Amino acid sequence: MLTRFTGAARRAMVRAGTLALDAGRPTLDTGLLLLALAETRPFVLGTFTATPEAVREHVDTGDARGLLATLGIDLDEVRRRTRGGADDPARWRLARTPFKPLRVVLYGPLGEVPLAMHARKAVEVAMWRPGPVTGERLLWGLLADGSNGAGRILRAVGVEVPALVEEAGIPTRRRRCTA
Repeated sequence: MLTRFTGAARRAMVRAGTLALDAGRPTLDTGLLLLALAETRPFVLGTFTATPEAVREHVDTGDARGLLATLGIDLDEVRRRTRGGADDPARWRLARTPFKPLRVVLYGPLGEVPLAMHARKAVEVAMWRPGPVTGERLLWGLLADGSNGAGRILRAVGVEVPALVEEAGIPTRRRRCTA
């Protein structure tokens, strides 16, 4: 599935996976996917004004930096020394499990993490149209489902969601089938 993603969108998906694994989360959820989009910026959207720091305040990342810093350990330095190339998108894949077709898992050198239901739906919306999956389409996937919390987080950090939807070219109405 990641083969359909552009390089920037693939990096955002891998970043979301590493955030989930670093946090010890059992699944990759939409909050982590939104945080990864804020960190990697796989698009050029002037109305996407969310900073990674602002989004992080609304997303539980289970960050151990503070605790380790009291022990004199720099977590970022440890990760740099031990992860040599683990964040390379070419070493990751996104696939449905063979016996549970609704289960989508991100596999990589750091481990594997299944996508939570809303994150899977966001990826499926992004892949719905033919062509490459871009950062804008991942954003569309997140905003297509009003119950996953992504829109709420964006509004909370000061993003004008209607303007973002318009700039990103996200469809807002379903076309009626006339058949």
